[in-house]
Amino acid sequence: MTTVGAVVRAELSTRRRPLLRLAGWSLAEALPAALTGLLTARAVDGGFLAGRPAVGLLWLGLLALAVLVGALGTRQAYGLLGDVVEPFRDDLLRRVVAGALAGATDGRADDAAVTRLTHQVEMVRDTWAGLLMVVRGFVFAAGAAVVGLCSLAAPVALLVIVPVLAGLLLFAAALPAMVARQREYVRAGERLGRDSVVAVTGHRDVTVSGTGERVVDWLGGHVDAQARVERRLATMAAARSLSLAVGGWLPVPVLLLTAPWLLGRGLGPGALLGALVYVVHGIQPALHTLFQGVAAGGLRFVVTLDRLLRTCVPPAEPGGAPAAPPDPAAPALSLRAVTFRYGPHAAPVLDGFDLTVPAGDHLAIVGASGIGKSTLAGLMAGVLRPGSGTVRVAGTPTGAATPAELAARRVLIPQEAYVFTGTVRDNVRYLRPDVDDPSILRAADRLGLTDLVARCGGLDATLRPADLSAGERQQVALLRAWLSPAPLLILDEATCHLDPATEARLELAFAARPGTLVVIAHRITSAVRARRVLLLDGGQAHLDSHHGLLAGSAAYREMVGYWEGAGDRVRSSRHPGRSVPLPSGSGRRSSP
Repeated sequence: MTTVGAVVRAELSTRRRPLLRLAGWSLAEALPAALTGLLTARAVDGGFLAGRPAVGLLWLGLLALAVLVGALGTRQAYGLLGDVVEPFRDDLLRRVVAGALAGATDGRADDAAVTRLTHQVEMVRDTWAGLLMVVRGFVFAAGAAVVGLCSLAAPVALLVIVPVLAGLLLFAAALPAMVARQREYVRAGERLGRDSVVAVTGHRDVTVSGTGERVVDWLGGHVDAQARVERRLATMAAARSLSLAVGGWLPVPVLLLTAPWLLGRGLGPGALLGALVYVVHGIQPALHTLFQGVAAGGLRFVVTLDRLLRTCVPPAEPGGAPAAPPDPAAPALSLRAVTFRYGPHAAPVLDGFDLTVPAGDHLAIVGASGIGKSTLAGLMAGVLRPGSGTVRVAGTPTGAATPAELAARRVLIPQEAYVFTGTVRDNVRYLRPDVDDPSILRAADRLGLTDLVARCGGLDATLRPADLSAGERQQVALLRAWLSPAPLLILDEATCHLDPATEARLELAFAARPGTLVVIAHRITSAVRARRVLLLDGGQAHLDSHHGLLAGSAAYREMVGYWEGAGDRVRSSRHPGRSVPLPSGSGRRSSP
């Protein structure tokens, strides 16, 4: 499991250049903190007390100039903050989305993912920015004040540094309890968000059943629990106040009580005043900001980031990990004794299903609506996991394959094609980022989609899904699938929004593409073009060629007749097709 410390170290190491620029401007910002006490001492001892007010005013003028330089440093430092913070936020967003998608693919729906995406990521981004500025401010401001104290007199610096270190140690000792209570607060917020989703999605059932008050009491209990945790967290303010009193305010009476001794050892009144200025206007505000920032934003940052890292996955590198080489002798697809049902008490969609699709095959899958065609496509692609049995793609079980291995072996294009806001080039290179522009244009010409690319404005044009028709989105997805290196293409009614002529052109092109093609047929013409046809027909599955099924399956003849509008033109044959009865209304057939 990736730890918070490892993530922070990696983030800081990858942002060295903006961090160095931030440190440079932080030095400029700390200039007044370093010079305030020293210039004040010079102005008092060498100017006003010596009867030379002009010299005193000159020293104060130098201090005003230092303040202007510090203001410029503050302005530049805040401008550089986004270069460090925003890339970190983007990385967290990728982790959350990848984790939610992985969980959904494995059948583990995550209702708290929305809370993480909309609330926790933004909390980490904001607290990370605040923590950077707080720690940066303390290091440079307190460091500058200590340097200034040392420039006045070493005994003065020692009298101040000892209580400051004691305050820092007290605060560090209280941090574990602060972290534990902050973690309770985050978990209470997640429980409240998750159960709120359950209550809102079931509000109609709640209304009908008349259990609204019970649900309100149930959610109210979570609200009360979160309030209790937040009150416990607020009690940690006492630890912060004690630490600040010791580290920030104790040096003041220490300096005042030791003033006679210091003045007796030759320290001037201006130097003593300068030391008090360093404490009151340098160290004390720096400690207050540090304690407040770490106790508030810092704790939220650590606990929330830890929660994100435990529930999400790291973002994949572009192109993914290299996939293991497929078995060249294995079929493109192999399903053995596959059973699948939606829910433990639901009737099986597939029950003991067997199917082999050899490499280079062109298979069309047909059947009535709701018979299980899309379910079968999801099982073939590894998107769905069978309840029992095995599904192998190029010899590798889908349950044991990594996402990178599956992506290298198969592409599934569903009925609702995925197109995202981005350039045409980015959309069609989604499955193969290294493909060049000439290859994209050649593929578009081969599929007859050159006009589509031109209508969209070329490869550099920005696509917006809402601006495209459903058919145009399907064509973009099909061009993406053509460019994919995967040898197995599964088209799940991926041409249903296209006219028959365009559908025929694209299917013929894909049939000529090297590899294996499986088509969940939207029209019976897809079965006519396929080399083999799998008919899912209630309690039986029939696997044969188009003509073989015409001869041996009354259900297939009825389906063809429906599409042709003239069932009497479908002729019988003396050579019946092959079929195997299946239990529970599913298909079962082993192909050679």
